[in-house]
Amino acid sequence: LTTLNGYNVHSSESHTHSFQDKDAIIMLQHTPVYTLGTASDPNYITSQDNVDIIRIERGGEVTCHAPGQLTVYPILDLRGYKQDIHWYMRALEECILIALEKAGVQGATREEDLTGVWVQNKKIAALGVKVRRWVTMHGLAVNVEQSCVSYFDGIVPCGLVGRQVCCINDFLDEPMSVAEFSVCMKEAMEEVFEVALVEV
Repeated sequence: LTTLNGYNVHSSESHTHSFQDKDAIIMLQHTPVYTLGTASDPNYITSQDNVDIIRIERGGEVTCHAPGQLTVYPILDLRGYKQDIHWYMRALEECILIALEKAGVQGATREEDLTGVWVQNKKIAALGVKVRRWVTMHGLAVNVEQSCVSYFDGIVPCGLVGRQVCCINDFLDEPMSVAEFSVCMKEAMEEVFEVALVEV
């Protein structure tokens, strides 16, 4: 586990949210791990190869976290934003789309009836959340460096049979590090949630 940045969430100059004094966002890279949501099917893990498997309290099927991937854990009280989990999921996707554009990745999209973000029919980012008393847990992951992609060979990502994953550096002439992409994500989250993120 390598923490890149931790941020306290503050109201922006143009927008004030209530409940924000305790909100935070953590950006990090995990050591290799496969995570299963509360209702995930373990049969979607096809090869363990010394990767830890952990069942956690979030929605969604099996996914992978590994070095080379930016994982973001927003801890937000949605009473200060909008008390709507579907709105929150779409807001996280919007953060990813904006961050990818800032990084120079063209053509990133959502797909109807699927959660996540896609480029050229390959999944580049996944989301899985839990909300308790309107406080968010878990979050999103974006594949940045090619080193993280090989770990997906041991699973059926998000239970989507036949679908491939990709990473940001597949689409850039000059490779980007996870730390560099985290700056794009910080700026995107500030835009979407209309907040200022202050590093701690």
